[in-house]
Amino acid sequence: MNRSKFNAADETLQSDDRADFAVGEASGDVKHELKLNIGGRGATHRRLHDCQVTMIGFCGGIGTGLFIGTGSAYAKAGPAGLFVAYIIVGSVLWCMMQSIAELATLFPTAGSFPHWATRFIDPAVGFSLAISYGYCFMIAIASETFAAALIVSYWSDITPAVVITVSLTPLLSINLMSVHFYSDSEVLGGTVKVVCFLGLIFVSIVITARDRIGFRYWNDPGAWTNYNDIMGPKGHFLGLLSAFFNASFSFIGIETVVITTGEAMNPHYAIPKAARYITYRIGFFYVLGALLISITVDPRNSDLVSGAGNAHSSPFVIAIKAAGISALPSIVNACIFVSAWSAGNSYCRIGSRMILAMTTDHQLPQVFGKVNRKGVPYVAVITAWLFGLLAYLSLGKGGASQSLGTVAGIIAWATLCFFYISFHAGPKAQGVSCESLPWKSPFQPFTAWYGFIGASTIFFITGSMFSSREIGPYRPLWLHTLFASASDMDLWSGRLEGGEIEELTAPDLRRCMWKRVLDHVV
Repeated sequence: MNRSKFNAADETLQSDDRADFAVGEASGDVKHELKLNIGGRGATHRRLHDCQVTMIGFCGGIGTGLFIGTGSAYAKAGPAGLFVAYIIVGSVLWCMMQSIAELATLFPTAGSFPHWATRFIDPAVGFSLAISYGYCFMIAIASETFAAALIVSYWSDITPAVVITVSLTPLLSINLMSVHFYSDSEVLGGTVKVVCFLGLIFVSIVITARDRIGFRYWNDPGAWTNYNDIMGPKGHFLGLLSAFFNASFSFIGIETVVITTGEAMNPHYAIPKAARYITYRIGFFYVLGALLISITVDPRNSDLVSGAGNAHSSPFVIAIKAAGISALPSIVNACIFVSAWSAGNSYCRIGSRMILAMTTDHQLPQVFGKVNRKGVPYVAVITAWLFGLLAYLSLGKGGASQSLGTVAGIIAWATLCFFYISFHAGPKAQGVSCESLPWKSPFQPFTAWYGFIGASTIFFITGSMFSSREIGPYRPLWLHTLFASASDMDLWSGRLEGGEIEELTAPDLRRCMWKRVLDHVV
């Protein structure tokens, strides 16, 4: 199917559908309005600068999983187990990110993940992905908000309901403002995370040098932990497998930078740049973090599995306390609180954009896609934020919502890689040159295949107990939908063309100071 056929199809869009998606008074661009709901187009405005997208990609979504959740994984798997688990899961995530970043650069639309799955696999798969992925993050708003309440309990016995209320109110306010304001809040929160982690690196080096710890815990009790007292290689292997879940929970959310593509001022530049920084994010925060934990904390320390949910169970704080440093634990706890709140803020936005994405393919009533004059999908934002009220039920404490959310995220990773594999066959079948792509990710399609097989394996290891609840694979049977054919695949709708490219590829003069530093370093 050629481009002219898609242009003709664009003209068949019903006028009542266009009317349902008012761009807003601030835009007034008739040409843009006519493209809404075509190729995943939404009514949001492009207000995100390159530096904001880069910062969201580098440290957006980092919450309690990194600063607290690594403790239980370390206790179960030991120094080598934690380190290997983060490398394996990180490599899968890297491959997935390169694949979807290429699609985001080619089709920078508001529909993002669900639209691509609908377009390159099957509408039922797109619908299932939107439901499961949206659930993963909307329920995480409640989990991170309740986690913030637990973090505050490190200092005070104040009732968690007060902290939850104080945390949820600004989440709604910020997400209802311009996306530019939201991104500034993420840059501020991300800066706190980076500065905190840099401080933890410095402190870890000081602790190791002062007490001459070195790699003591790699020798005693050993590089591997006996999982549930199962001795020998079997116990070591089970410990490694158990760490996959915690590692996946820590990593989930990195891929969400791609969701900014529909609101980025220059997606052809910003998204590949963000994909490049993912490599440094994985190495800096996770692999280096696992190494620091393994040389400063004894995996037999009972506080690692205390379930306190605050700095008391953070491996970094445990190491600081063991070194006799009294002031730093409260400072680190404050940084963890900022990370938890920032993650909840990010998850609210992601959940709302998943709702918006479903409207671009008419999988939800069009009212959920309405935007205000600043291009904010306010109905979708309020709908996603309402899930945060579940924090009052203390769902984050029990762990069930976290487990289901993590499994849903892993399923999404596999699906994202699979629809790239499906897309990759399209240009070859239609005789379209890959030179037309704005950016090509490395080693394709082997990268996507590695990500798909790896994510599927991690799912069966960590989440097979939940697989019977997933109804996605059966939807095509009763919806009577068909899988996309490579020869008939839509390779054109949603691309930026002509004047849009010239306008969006103009140099972005707003360069943050930290962005200039990162550009020189990496």
